[in-house]
Amino acid sequence: MTWNDLPSPLWVLGTDTGVGKTFVSAAIARAWAAEGPVAYRKPFQTGVTGLDDPESDASAVRGTGITVESHTILRAPLAPLAAAELEGTTVDLDDTRAWCERPFAGRVLLEGVGGLLVPLAEGRHFLAWASDFKVPCVLVARGGLGTLNHTLLSAEALMLRGWRIERVVVNAGADRSHGAAQANAAMLRRFLPVPVEVLD
Repeated sequence: MTWNDLPSPLWVLGTDTGVGKTFVSAAIARAWAAEGPVAYRKPFQTGVTGLDDPESDASAVRGTGITVESHTILRAPLAPLAAAELEGTTVDLDDTRAWCERPFAGRVLLEGVGGLLVPLAEGRHFLAWASDFKVPCVLVARGGLGTLNHTLLSAEALMLRGWRIERVVVNAGADRSHGAAQANAAMLRRFLPVPVEVLD
């Protein structure tokens, strides 16, 4: 699978948590880094103590030519709103957006958090916040049972808010669903007006 034809800036989003957004982000970042500098930006990260935490998504993306950054890091492995409330703090979405949009002399890759409607702040979920960027995305889904519903719902939510989906990536490795992933990808191609590829 080739990644170098994808535009920058680009969001990597998921139909749920644990579908392999970071795995796909790392693949894109490393492919891009072969052609020039890349900034990997993870605006929200929960369940870790910092960028150097071995459980941090950032640790999986590090590589030559890749600048790894995160803005809001929360310790509790919860949605950002829930984790922030547990820590007695709030998430500043305006500041986070300005951080995401800082200029960079190269390609910029942004990775989402959880699924599309994960709560970030009071009355504001991820999709509502990120839609203001007007940046295209890659949508990552697991391969097995349930992915048709989750992927079609997620794609419809994105398209209704005007997102351009560059590609749907069915990640068979997320749930070891290699045979089912191929069948599910074939079905998704019948319902979605965007490229659907399987990542083994």
